[in-house]
Amino acid sequence: GGPAASAASSTSFAAVSHALMQLRNAAPEWAAVPVRRRLRAIRGLRHLIAERADALAESVTLPQRGDPAQTLGAEVLPLAEACRFLERRAPRALRPRRVRGGRPVWLSGTRLELRREPMGVVLILGPSNYPLFLPGVEAIAALASGNAVAVKPGTGGAGPMNILHDLMLEAGLPEGLFTVLDESPQAGRDAIRAGVDKVLLTGSAATGAAVLKELAPRLTPATMELSGCDAAFVLADADLDLATRALAFGITINGGCTCIAPRRIFAMRQISAALTAQLQAQLEQSSPVPIDPRLEPQIRELVGAAVEAGARIICGTMPEGGVMQPLLLSGAEPEMTLLKTDLFAPVASIVTVADESSALAASAHCPYALGATVFASPPRAKRLAGQINAGAVVINDMIAPIADPRMPFGGRGHSGFGVTRGTEGLLSLTRIKAIAIRGGGFRPHFQPVTADDAELFRTALSAGHGRGRWTRLKAIFRLPAALRRWQKRRVSHTEEKEHK
Repeated sequence: GGPAASAASSTSFAAVSHALMQLRNAAPEWAAVPVRRRLRAIRGLRHLIAERADALAESVTLPQRGDPAQTLGAEVLPLAEACRFLERRAPRALRPRRVRGGRPVWLSGTRLELRREPMGVVLILGPSNYPLFLPGVEAIAALASGNAVAVKPGTGGAGPMNILHDLMLEAGLPEGLFTVLDESPQAGRDAIRAGVDKVLLTGSAATGAAVLKELAPRLTPATMELSGCDAAFVLADADLDLATRALAFGITINGGCTCIAPRRIFAMRQISAALTAQLQAQLEQSSPVPIDPRLEPQIRELVGAAVEAGARIICGTMPEGGVMQPLLLSGAEPEMTLLKTDLFAPVASIVTVADESSALAASAHCPYALGATVFASPPRAKRLAGQINAGAVVINDMIAPIADPRMPFGGRGHSGFGVTRGTEGLLSLTRIKAIAIRGGGFRPHFQPVTADDAELFRTALSAGHGRGRWTRLKAIFRLPAALRRWQKRRVSHTEEKEHK
């Protein structure tokens, strides 16, 4: 906190500010490039991702991944699919759109056109758990929509982001449109201070609150993809073999460091015991996974409190030395703090419920609403999915469908707001501009309004919006006479002004 720290902070801000100024200078020319030409670089990137897949996978060094093959499937392949989605969908989504129909009569001769324009400079604050795919897919969408992009990687994410930057240049992206900042939180704060036009954050709820505090004085818009404490609903008619395999996969994938991993499992009373036994058998076959040692005290405290309140540890071990066996608890209650916390570790709790209504009520105790999963017959699962408070719901699968590039993804409540990915995520990286073009000479609103005009307004309101067909029909018959009287007053008023 002394002079040396202040000097370092000043140097950091100057460097970040300079990098963002370069982006801002390059952005207008890129925004003017037609969408299909911008997408040539995205297509080239897709081919390069396929050619350099191993190098990309090896650049991601996470302790919970034992083999680069896991990164190929979890991050590299979905990133290539996201490129192809943009190539196919972006031209139509971003083109100007003429609004047809629904025009008020008094705006006769007006045409309305909607245009999508880039935000300008987009700042992406990336996570550490999926350091290539999550910031990468946001960066290519921002570039496709005509923005310049700065990525502040999460811890350990600079390597894959720098490779992606180099591949983008090789694919034909002009210089000065994509920059990678250092991994420090200070770099993100400096970028916000220097001025950006939109921020996309993937991180914890606490980080989201801190970033929003920085953005508020500048009124900078943001998309917040924040923590999850996801629910899984296993109904009485579920395929238990499928459900247990899916839940075990979700609890252990990426060492439990997945925001949409199942943390709360709501099981119907009829199948709860069988589900618990099968899931225990699945998890006991899993290997110990490394976790962030800083989480150990929190895990011990939360799980310990749940056990004291009546929950039981079915399988797994408490963390020790940065390693733990995935934990499964039964007899949990929705009010327990463990079931309301965004714990980034392989810990899941089973809550036995009487019916679907009870499951929904129990789930509502948690402030997070990122994703959810339902296991049941498709008709029943779809009915329940429509009632779940979550940004994305998967039926009879786990996590993988969220990587579908067509699927917009974002949370509610403490899990944030806004979406990334899909057409909706692409459009969120643009600003809408509405252009109204008036033709002809009819401009009744230019004339001053007097008390005599109230008759015409009342008649028009009844004709267009009156209750019942007969009320509207009578007003329509009165409308021509009201218009003639209005026009006669206008002519008289004009002649009077000319005479004066």
